[in-house]
Amino acid sequence: MKRYTTPEPFAMPMWEGQPAFKRADLVFDGVGHGGDSFVGRIFLAADADESTPTTIDKGYAGSMYVFGHGRCFGDPGHCEVPSGPIHPFDYRRPHMLTPQVHVVRITEALRALNVSEFAVTVIPTTATGQPAGDVLSLTGVSLVTYD
Repeated sequence: MKRYTTPEPFAMPMWEGQPAFKRADLVFDGVGHGGDSFVGRIFLAADADESTPTTIDKGYAGSMYVFGHGRCFGDPGHCEVPSGPIHPFDYRRPHMLTPQVHVVRITEALRALNVSEFAVTVIPTTATGQPAGDVLSLTGVSLVTYD
C-alpha cells in the first residue's frame, strides 16, 4: 500500500483520577520487508500526506525503518514464507522474509495531542523523503502505554 491509516481511531489513554502514562508505543505487526527499503513516517493525524512536515505540531510521532530484502534471486519457492514449522521439533531459525514487528515510541507526540481520539497514518518514503510507492505492508497497529 502507498499509505496506511488506522480504520478505527484510538481513544486517548487518559482516565480521570489515574496517573498519566509514562511511555507510549505503537506496535506494528506483520510488517513486510520483501521489497524495497523505506522509511515509514508516522503521524497521529488521518489527514497527513507526503508533504506534511515532520514536526510534532503537525502530528509527527516518529519513523520506522524497514530494510527491504529486494527482489528474490533464488530458485522457485526460495522466497516463499512457510506457514509454520514442519513439525513440533523444527528448531530452525524463522524464514528470512517472515513479517516483522516494529515498535515506535510516541510518548511526546501523544502527550502533545489535545483530542479525545486520534488516527495513525504511516507514509512510506525513501531515505531522501521522496514517496516510496507501494512498499508498505502490515497486518495491524496497537497502542501500548505504560504507567
